[in-house]
Amino acid sequence: METLIRPPRTGIEAFEMLPEGTYCQLINDAIIMSPAPNTPHFRVHSKIFKTLSNFVDVNEKGEVFFAPVDVYLNNKNIYQPDIFFISTARTDIIKNRGIFGAPDLVIEILSEDRKYDLVTKKKLYEECGVSEYVVVDPVTKWCEGFVLTDGHYISTGESTARIYIRMFELEVAF
Repeated sequence: METLIRPPRTGIEAFEMLPEGTYCQLINDAIIMSPAPNTPHFRVHSKIFKTLSNFVDVNEKGEVFFAPVDVYLNNKNIYQPDIFFISTARTDIIKNRGIFGAPDLVIEILSEDRKYDLVTKKKLYEECGVSEYVVVDPVTKWCEGFVLTDGHYISTGESTARIYIRMFELEVAF
């Protein structure tokens, strides 16, 4: 007796068939594969994550996660933000398979294809209600933060080698 295998019909079905730990994202219904982050990316990521995670833990604010945790934003977009925060009040969006809803804070460390982080992801994070968004260039150490105000991101300013997380009034140098 033959077993019929039904191929995936949507991007999300194909995405969910991938092996656990696959470093990819579903962006506008297309699976985008990424290589492992380079050394400058990892160094910046590590410093920011440690500082933010320690602050959140000590102050019992919620949980800080890092890629490759899947964040299901809608049926066509599943991102793996570099670093993100979920407040204690919103832990119901944390499920076994990933996060189902918008994080409170997202920090993206830019890769070579900066367009995704600076344009595509920023727009969807804004639409989905991510309260605060920060982008960091790991090579130049340029940073810019955004806060959601009346449904739109407003820049909180640019800096070098430090980010300011407004929701915590926390500065993180790297």
